[in-house]
Amino acid sequence: MTLLITVYAAIIVTVLWYNRKDDSMRLGMLCFLFWGASIMWFVDAIFEYVRKPAQYFTPALEDMLNDAFLGLSVVALGLIIWLVRLLIADPKGSVRAALKKK
Repeated sequence: MTLLITVYAAIIVTVLWYNRKDDSMRLGMLCFLFWGASIMWFVDAIFEYVRKPAQYFTPALEDMLNDAFLGLSVVALGLIIWLVRLLIADPKGSVRAALKKK
């Protein structure tokens, strides 16, 4: 489940990155985060399959639920890292303008 969730997130962000008008939202960094996580989960899946080939294709429901929560947590953490980086870079000057108003 972690692999599927991160691959879906990586594909969605890659499509958004490819169809962008400008690079002000810095979607490239988010692509790298999600594709890196996908590669990490893929390697983990290979090693898990090598260790337990018969059990790999019949996971327990509890294991699938835990993996789904982990996958969603990884996607959320990637989005938080991207958002903090975007707020620090402030490509449109919105944060700077809001701070100057006060």
